[in-house]
Amino acid sequence: MALLFNLILAIFIRPGLSESPPRVRLVGGAHRCEGRVEVEYNGQWGTVCDDGWDLKDVAVVCQELGCGAAKITRSGALYKPPASNEQPVLIQGVNCSGMEDTLTKCKTDEYVLECSHEEDAGAVCENPENSFPLVPESVQLVDGPGRCQGRLEMIHRGQRSTVCKAGWNLRAAKVVCRQLGCGKALLTQRHCNKITQGKAPIWKSQILCSGQETDLQHCLFRPWENNCTHDEDTWIECEDAFELRLVGGDSLCSGRLEVLHKGVWGSVCDDGWGEEEDQVVCNQLGCGESILPSSKARKSYGLGAGRIWLDDVVCSGEEPSLEFCLHRLWGYHDCTHKEDVAVICDSDT
Repeated sequence: MALLFNLILAIFIRPGLSESPPRVRLVGGAHRCEGRVEVEYNGQWGTVCDDGWDLKDVAVVCQELGCGAAKITRSGALYKPPASNEQPVLIQGVNCSGMEDTLTKCKTDEYVLECSHEEDAGAVCENPENSFPLVPESVQLVDGPGRCQGRLEMIHRGQRSTVCKAGWNLRAAKVVCRQLGCGKALLTQRHCNKITQGKAPIWKSQILCSGQETDLQHCLFRPWENNCTHDEDTWIECEDAFELRLVGGDSLCSGRLEVLHKGVWGSVCDDGWGEEEDQVVCNQLGCGESILPSSKARKSYGLGAGRIWLDDVVCSGEEPSLEFCLHRLWGYHDCTHKEDVAVICDSDT
């Protein structure tokens, strides 16, 4: 950063002229402690490229602005109005330790190369001066044919809220489907009818997403008063949801594993299958911890019939859904139904 400042000073400052020290600000947010990161050099405001931008860099900005601790990083391109074409991207490759008291003391690349305003960095700080708009702790789709289709509900401190479709778009729907482990979002004209409309309060924050976020908490929320009714509740459908079930057991939490693909249920081959894969299945089904089944228990669930959809599945154990584990292409395997996976979860005991 110091090198970049010296270059700018050498170009713009002539002997006998003074310059105010560089400054930083957050633009476009609901308050001064949130927004697109902009820095000033010699009277000109420019943006910061998000290459390498992380929570440590945000922490320095928040400290410099007196805005408390860093909350999250966010794409600066979400904040409106966007940076003008006349504004340069002044900094790239910011690398702070998080302990610096100003952004000027962090390391940066010497030159800014191939970075547009679509890559502007953003920041959200704790903002001790103002209250934040509500951010959901979790989301769910209800009153649909499955957990991956239905009316959108936000959950905050145990309170459920419906979401008005005004201002909602496919980018935000993509984030919801990703967060729920439900595959891709579908562009659908379907809407809530009298049977599927909600009765809970309507969410009071406007939601802006880039579509790349892992969950809605990383999208931009703005305080928003609206006059929506439940006729305008948001309905979401996700594509080819990765549904699974355990069959042949005494409950929903034990049995032979089957997955749904293209409307057909099929089994999973046990090649490479182990404790981590068991745990992902138990987590996805909300069935607690996994218990490694004995060969006798496995046989008691019977053999599957029809398609064997998955083989060579590899999970870390932390995935929210089997969808995120590695596996062969759907339908490719070298197994028989004698090798079908069976899973037992501890809520069954």
